[in-house]
Amino acid sequence: MTALLDRNIIAPVATKDRIGPDATPRIKLTRRGIAIRHPDPQAGERLLAEALGAADADALHGILRQLVKASAVGQKPNEANLAYMISMTKSIAPKDSIEAMLVSQMVCVHMAAMRSACRLACTDDLPQQEGITRALAKLARTFAAQMEALNRHRSTGACAITVQNLSVQDGGKAVVGNFTQHANLIGAQQGLADTVAITA
Repeated sequence: MTALLDRNIIAPVATKDRIGPDATPRIKLTRRGIAIRHPDPQAGERLLAEALGAADADALHGILRQLVKASAVGQKPNEANLAYMISMTKSIAPKDSIEAMLVSQMVCVHMAAMRSACRLACTDDLPQQEGITRALAKLARTFAAQMEALNRHRSTGACAITVQNLSVQDGGKAVVGNFTQHANLIGAQQGLADTVAITA
């Protein structure tokens, strides 16, 4: 029976990220503030800035302060929550200041949604359930809107259209191939109005 259990054990995910000089450093919360745990303080700050998409030290410490406040459990910052939030931010890989702020918000909204889900699961009071359900629904919609905003920001406004099924009637015209063109220009070209196969 033990052999069956051993085969089903999943190896730890991304263990290589936890070790080595290029691993994202952990944060230690002290009474004096935030301490970045890394043998080389400058390298630790650089690695953490890369993970959070911060442009400089001021942006890094600003985002960290905000994440520390959002990590709180019972009004006390929580290192485990903070490590999770930093890990999720790193996995989304913000590429500029706009993405850094948006991804930080996304992580915080997700945390709030999960807290609401926990509260919903732990209450039997019907009026409380209704209020928490509304809050959870708003948080879920907000997160979806944030994801859409991040995707729009990353795509720089280009909209790709893919036509997979192509049918040409007698007397019709077709251009078949791979095209890269903005969607708003397609409608303006009457010569391609019959059927066009477009892929990004």
